[in-house]
Amino acid sequence: MTRVLEPVLQNLRELVLRMGSRSEAILDKSLRAILDRDAQLAREVQQDDLEIDRLDIEIDDAVLKALALQAPVAEDLREVVAIKMMANDLERVGDLARNIAKSALRFERSAHPPPQSLLKLSRDTQRVLRDALDAFSNADAAAARRVLDEDDRIDAEQDAVVEAALEHLKDHREDSSEEIDIILVAKNLERVADHATNIAEDVILVAEARNVKHAEKLK
Repeated sequence: MTRVLEPVLQNLRELVLRMGSRSEAILDKSLRAILDRDAQLAREVQQDDLEIDRLDIEIDDAVLKALALQAPVAEDLREVVAIKMMANDLERVGDLARNIAKSALRFERSAHPPPQSLLKLSRDTQRVLRDALDAFSNADAAAARRVLDEDDRIDAEQDAVVEAALEHLKDHREDSSEEIDIILVAKNLERVADHATNIAEDVILVAEARNVKHAEKLK
C-alpha cells in the first residue's frame, strides 16, 4: 500500500464505519418505537435517515476521487470497491428502518405487545449487523464467516414469525392490520440481515481476495 493511498483508504474506512454506526442506531430506534409504542421515535427515524443518505453521497464522492486520482490496484482497489458496496447495503438498512418505523406508527394503536418471536428476530438481526461491522473494523474474515453462518437461522426465525401471524389471522380477522405489520417488520428485519451478510462477504473479499457471494448456490 502506498503512503499516498493510505490516508484515502483510512478516510473511507472512517466514513463507512460512521455510516454503520448511524445504521445501527436508526434500526435500534425503529425497533424501540415498536416495543415502546413511541410515535415520536418513529417520526425521528425519518429524519435520522437523511444523515445516512448524506454519508452515502460523501462516500460516493470519496470513492470516485480515489479511483480517478489514485488509481488503486490489487488489494487497495478491492477495499475501495468493497467500501462502496458496504455503503450501498448500509443505505438500504436505513431505508428498511424507515419501513419498520412506519409500521411502528400503526402499531402504536395496538392493544397487544409484539410477539416474543419478533423480539428475538429483532435482537438477532441487530447482532448480526453489529458483528458484520465489527468484522470489517477488525479486518476479521473468521468473524465475517460466522455472520454468514447466521443467515439460515435468521431466515427460519422470520418464517416462524410470519407463520404464527398467518395462523393467528385464521381465527382473529379483527387483528388483520396488526398482524400484517408484524409480517412486514419481520420481512424488513430479514432483509437487514441479508445486507449484514453482504457486508460480511465484502470483508472476506478484502481480507482474502475471495469472492464468496452466492457460493452455496453456485456449488
